Amino acid sequence: MSNDNQTTEVAHVDPVADPGLPAHAWRPTDVDPKAEKRAERQVAAFFIASIVMAVLFCVSYFVFEIGEDWDTIGGMGASTVALGVTLGLALMFIGIGIIQWARKLMADHELVEYRHSASSSDEDRADAVAALQQGIEESGIGRRPLVRNTLLGAVGALGLPAVVLLRDLGPLPKDVVDPENGKGLEHTLWKKGERIVRDVIGTPILASELEVGDLVNCQPEILLATDENGNHVLHGVDVQVGKSKASLILLRMEPDDITHGKGRENWTVDGIVAYSKICTHVGCPISLNERTTHHLLCPCHQSTFDLADSGRVVFGPAARALPQLPIAVDSEGYLVAQSDFTEPVGPSYWERDSK
Repeated sequence: MSNDNQTTEVAHVDPVADPGLPAHAWRPTDVDPKAEKRAERQVAAFFIASIVMAVLFCVSYFVFEIGEDWDTIGGMGASTVALGVTLGLALMFIGIGIIQWARKLMADHELVEYRHSASSSDEDRADAVAALQQGIEESGIGRRPLVRNTLLGAVGALGLPAVVLLRDLGPLPKDVVDPENGKGLEHTLWKKGERIVRDVIGTPILASELEVGDLVNCQPEILLATDENGNHVLHGVDVQVGKSKASLILLRMEPDDITHGKGRENWTVDGIVAYSKICTHVGCPISLNERTTHHLLCPCHQSTFDLADSGRVVFGPAARALPQLPIAVDSEGYLVAQSDFTEPVGPSYWERDSK
């Protein structure tokens, strides 16, 4: 008898028999209301402890001294130890509280999940949303205000260390740290009587040396000054920061070509003007001079400034004129600054004066 048209069906047999789920073991908090309340208070206590640690972080930041007279704990900086311990405990207590909440108070039942295709159907997505809603309900966050509120308080308190640390990134623009030494965004190394010297070589400049059309890149003499032992007064980062803000351009033109701004009538010397070398757009160094028009061009984005008219912007994206340095000559005829710049140099920022 032919078997060509017959189909043989073979029953599927699992290689390992399904053992099934073990009997569900009830937790004490599932059957004992007192144990449930006790667990709820324990979880809230961890969240409250996290709040306390976040507050202590802020207290430690302001209490412990750093610098030459450091407070110490066990031979280590007290500030570092206290900040690390309090912030670490604040995070740890939140984690412990959430774990205890999940282990003792959230719904406890077994689930079996089968793998599915990578792209879920609309029905599966709807089921996922429903499962999320069910999870929220089973967590009990809606009916456990003590746990919910202390958790929110603990997470919110972590914002306090963040605010303190962000404030520690540096002084605000208007904070005058040390104007005599050019500290802060609103000050440079220029001050009354500071000699103007040529960049790189550091030689002072006689007003009589410059001819009409000459443009010179300059720096304050303090950058090259030395003490009685021959050591530079400024070094390292202080030199780089000071130079980046104090860089100057000198240009000599016919005195009659200059249009003096209000109150700037005595800021020049025989047609010599001094301006910041830092573009007010994004801070690029400027040095491209158009001799006949006295226009200075920034090579980065083509902002153009009129050095004969208070550094006014005549083209490009820069929104502010170049800051002008008031200059004079000393008893030996060398060019010096009358004061620091009367406005911040470089790009604009949110707290910069609008003038």
